Amino acid sequence: MVEMDLLASMPHQSAKTLRKGIRTALLDQGVRCVDSPDDEPEHFVVVEGDGEAFEVLRPAYVDQATGKLILSGQLRRLPASDGAGRPAGEEETTVGEDM
Repeated sequence: MVEMDLLASMPHQSAKTLRKGIRTALLDQGVRCVDSPDDEPEHFVVVEGDGEAFEVLRPAYVDQATGKLILSGQLRRLPASDGAGRPAGEEETTVGEDM
């Protein structure tokens, strides 16, 4: 928390920089962030929507030592119509992009 406070207090910090710092601090504390349900769908719940594609609304957080779920990730169902699992004309959006 101290490192995050120092990072946040530095001038001209972007959200991307702060996100990376937070993720690093979480890993140092033994918490793994799961940004995609592709490999570990058991850590996610669908909270809204209809369709075959998914949008990540919230990542899942898992204790690295025990593998236990700390906070489940949330998904929104979207209609799949472009062959890539995304609605036609829309790009994939996930929490934690560019990490």
